[in-house]
Amino acid sequence: MKKITHNFQQQATTYYLGESLLQLGNHVDINRAVLVIDENVERYHGHHLHNWRKIVVPVGEEVKNMATTERIIDGLIQFEADRKTTLVGIGGGMITDVAGFAASIYMRGIPFGFVPSTLLAQVDASIGGKNGVSHGKHKNLLGIIRQPEFILFDYALPLTMPDEEWHNGFAEIIKYACIMDAPLFDYLEANRVKALARDVEVLEYLVEKSVAAKTTVVLEDEFENGPRRWLNFGHTLGHAVEKLEHIAHGKAVAIGMVAAARFSENLIGFPNEQTQRLIRLISDYQLPVAFTSDKEAVFDIFRLDKKREKDTIHFVLLEKIGKATTIPVPIADLKLLLQEL
Repeated sequence: MKKITHNFQQQATTYYLGESLLQLGNHVDINRAVLVIDENVERYHGHHLHNWRKIVVPVGEEVKNMATTERIIDGLIQFEADRKTTLVGIGGGMITDVAGFAASIYMRGIPFGFVPSTLLAQVDASIGGKNGVSHGKHKNLLGIIRQPEFILFDYALPLTMPDEEWHNGFAEIIKYACIMDAPLFDYLEANRVKALARDVEVLEYLVEKSVAAKTTVVLEDEFENGPRRWLNFGHTLGHAVEKLEHIAHGKAVAIGMVAAARFSENLIGFPNEQTQRLIRLISDYQLPVAFTSDKEAVFDIFRLDKKREKDTIHFVLLEKIGKATTIPVPIADLKLLLQEL
């Protein structure tokens, strides 16, 4: 196990890389903690957690809402949780987002930590302090940036995921390669077979590279005024597709990255051969590349995007593989670009 502590502006966060879920009690007092887990975690790992106080919530992005937040808060009240109680979210990205949000508003804020159980949560959702819920058709509209006290990365947990969910996790890793790490892009190309076969050594490398990449950006720009916007590559359109098509986050981001590469060609001269290379890599990891959503419906969601300022959206584009940039794009221009996809 590797222990690394990062000092964010409001909170130091300790990463336990390669630690086992079975060792959770070494990092948080079982008598001063409440767990939030989803039904899948309860099914596969609940027998390891029977001595803990638990709040079990349904599975799925569609329950990432205020109703689930209230369910968690009701559970905390039932357990008589006080301001020294630590809330621990164990599960995928939905769990870490909503658990962090509930902890941030219960009694004006209690400590919390995460044990991400999916590949997507380990490489992205659990890191960086973005906690929140969706509202209506708008993803992550309500939330707060607040860092967890710890994140425990158990590399064995994602190995129980279904194949489709396993592939889903690679979208965010591909994103890091696109925006800031060209050698990681090369590694993903060269190690596709091992990665898809769930080689633990490759998994460990990819998780640690991704965690380091995202943490570097967040430490530089915790509250998303500059470089942290790069982490939204593929997400502006991806979030809209996710809501409209009811598909997994990774699939939606994959589609969004291809669209953003096309926009990059049009707006800043990103080479078409690099777009084709990205399409090949996404396809190799069995993720979709085709954009099929209703374009008017996508545009309607764009208009309430969190990155919008007046009549422009700060859109993340690629100068080349491994180097992102953010430029303000007029919403009217985005509508025309959408029509050309």
